[in-house]
Amino acid sequence: MSARAAVDARPRGTALRDAGVLRRHGAGGPRYASYPRADSFTTAFSEEDFTAALARSNASGQGLSLYVHVPFCRHSCHHCACTRVTAESPRRAESYLSRLDREMVLTSQHLEGSREITQLHWGGGTPTFLTLNQMSDLIDRLDARFGLSGSRHRDYSIKVDPRDADVFTLRHLQALGFNRLSLSVLDLDPRVQRAINRYQPRVLTEQLIDEAHRLGFRSLGLELMHGLPGQTRESFAETLEQVIAMAPARLSLFHYAHRPERFTAQRRIRAEELPPTTEQLAILDTALSMLADAGYVHIGMEVFARPDDPLAKAQARGRLSRSLNGYSALAPCDHLGLGVGALSRLGGIAARNPMTLSDYETRLDASQLPVERGLRLTDDDRLRAHAIEHLMCDMRLDLDDLGQAFDLDAGMHLADALARLAPAERDGLVKRHGQRLEVTPGGRLLVHRLAATFDARAP
Repeated sequence: MSARAAVDARPRGTALRDAGVLRRHGAGGPRYASYPRADSFTTAFSEEDFTAALARSNASGQGLSLYVHVPFCRHSCHHCACTRVTAESPRRAESYLSRLDREMVLTSQHLEGSREITQLHWGGGTPTFLTLNQMSDLIDRLDARFGLSGSRHRDYSIKVDPRDADVFTLRHLQALGFNRLSLSVLDLDPRVQRAINRYQPRVLTEQLIDEAHRLGFRSLGLELMHGLPGQTRESFAETLEQVIAMAPARLSLFHYAHRPERFTAQRRIRAEELPPTTEQLAILDTALSMLADAGYVHIGMEVFARPDDPLAKAQARGRLSRSLNGYSALAPCDHLGLGVGALSRLGGIAARNPMTLSDYETRLDASQLPVERGLRLTDDDRLRAHAIEHLMCDMRLDLDDLGQAFDLDAGMHLADALARLAPAERDGLVKRHGQRLEVTPGGRLLVHRLAATFDARAP
C-alpha cells in the first residue's frame, strides 16, 4: 500500500477504531519493563541490601543480563528525555569509563564468575559516541569482570545513532560480539528533523542497514517516533513507507511525550508546534494500518516484528519474556545495570543508580557501590509482577494458574485490579472469560495501561 493510499484507507487489523478509547486511556504512562517501577523506590535501601541480593542471585542459578548506560551524546536533540550528557569529544567519556570499571570491580566481587551473561545491552545516550578503541576496552573490561558469552544464542545488542556510525563501526561491533542493533531514526522528513535538531539524511540509515544485513546482524530494529513537531499523517506515512522498504526485522513506534518542565531539551519545542490531538491519532491510526498491511506482528505497545523474528516466534509459543531492556525471546534472567541511572533487578530486590553523573562518580570515588534507591520485593510485588509480565507478553492472564503458582485465590487477591480493568473491558481492550483475561488486538497498543491496573504502588 502506498503512503497516500494508507492515509485514505479505512483502519484494519490493529488500527484504532475509536479515537475516544485512546483519549480515555492515554498512550503514555509507565512501560512496565519491570515491576515495581523506579518512581516507587526509596532511599531506605543500602549498599548492604544490594550485596545481599547479589549473593541470593548467585544461589538462584539464573542467567544474568547486563545493561551498560553510556550517557554521552554529540548532539542535543530537542525531543530527548534520556539521562544524557552532551559532549563534542569522546575524551569526555574517559573518566566515566574508569568509574564504570570501578563499579564492575566492586560488583563482580559478589558474583560467581561462572554465570553465563545471556544478554547484554548498551544504551544511552549514544553508545556509538565512544571511539572504536573505547568500545573495545569496555568490552574487554566487561569480559574480564563478568565473563561474556560466546554462545550463538546470546542476545548482545547496542543502540546506534546513524549520525555517529559508519560501516566500519558496524564491522567493529560485530567483532566485539554484538549480534543485534537498534538504530534510532525517529522520522525521515527533513522538516521534522530540523524541528527536533536531528539532521539525519535517509542515505545514512540506508547505508547502515545494508551493511548490517550484509554482516548478518540478526533482528535489526529501527526506532520511530510519532507526535513530533511538524508531523502530519501524510508526512509520517511517507517516512514509514520508506522504512518498511528497508525491511527491518523489528520496528518501535514510540510516542513523543512533551514534558518541558522535566526535560530541559524539550523547552526548545513549543506546544503549538506539535500535531493537534486529532492529527496525532490519525498519524498513529495510519501507521498501525500500514504495519499490519506490511505483515508486521504487533507484539505489544510500540513494538512490532516480522513473523519470522525471534520475538514473534517466542510470543506465538508462549515463551516471550520482559526485562528491563524490553521484550526478549530469551528466558527470564536476573538483571544488573551499570552506569549512571541504571536499574537492577535480582535477588529479590529492585534498585537504581544515581541519576546525575556527579552523584554517581562521588559514590564510586569513595569505593561505594553506586546504589541510590531500591526496594526489597514483597510476595505481593512478585505476584503482581508475574501478572503484569504475563499480560504484557502473552496478551492473556489465567488467574487460576497465577493462584496455583502463589498458593492463593488470585481473583480475590487482585480484586482491586480487576475492578480497575472494568472501563477497559467496556471499551473492548480486554475480555474476561471467568478467570481468564484476554487482551484484544486493539488493546495491544495500550497493554501497559491495562498492566497499570495491577500496580499497587502507583501514586
